[in-house]
Amino acid sequence: MDERNITFMFYGLAVAWGILAVYAVLLGLREQDLKKQLETLKKMVEEKK
Repeated sequence: MDERNITFMFYGLAVAWGILAVYAVLLGLREQDLKKQLETLKKMVEEKK
């Protein structure tokens, strides 16, 4: 295997892992936002009772 191929493979894997990391962070942020919205909704329901 040519050394250039290994370099390209390394960069390709690094980019793929970077994309996965960004996606995981975005999912975590979205989950936090949904939890806040759910707590707000629960408070609104409790106030109506």
